[in-house]
Amino acid sequence: MTSTSASPGLARFNALEEHAAHAALHEACASVTWVRRLLAARPYATDDDLFAASDAATAELTAADLAEAMAGHPPIGRPKEGDPTSAREQAGMADAAAGLKAEMLELNLAYQERFGHVFLICATGRTGEQMRDALKERIGNAPEREREIVRVELGKINRIRLARIFEAD
Repeated sequence: MTSTSASPGLARFNALEEHAAHAALHEACASVTWVRRLLAARPYATDDDLFAASDAATAELTAADLAEAMAGHPPIGRPKEGDPTSAREQAGMADAAAGLKAEMLELNLAYQERFGHVFLICATGRTGEQMRDALKERIGNAPEREREIVRVELGKINRIRLARIFEAD
């Protein structure tokens, strides 16, 4: 999405009172630091300015900030009940065979044991098999390497969520 002006959704966001804007951003990312950085840069002239601010804020998150952001994401294969965002993002696992779901549960637990947090991947548009294969590949990463992959994946998720939140009605 490249934009040289503010979309109607972004214009509405720019006009929100602080508490409402905070709540909208927190839906996209659970990191308080990320939310504060995006709030501090309001108003945004273009959608691209908002995405650039999101990317910059994500790039500067500390390990604790990343942990806080990841805590807002359910494990792959177990979307938050009643949460349409979680269900939409993890749609690739919705109709997965029981064997794949069981394998993902086992792999998720092993990943969490190894790294101390959920396996984070931009699941939008991915099949259950693709997510499983990515998890299998990443579980062998060094913690520092995995943290940087998580940061990239979080940035992708944040962009998708921002775009959905600020889409025009």
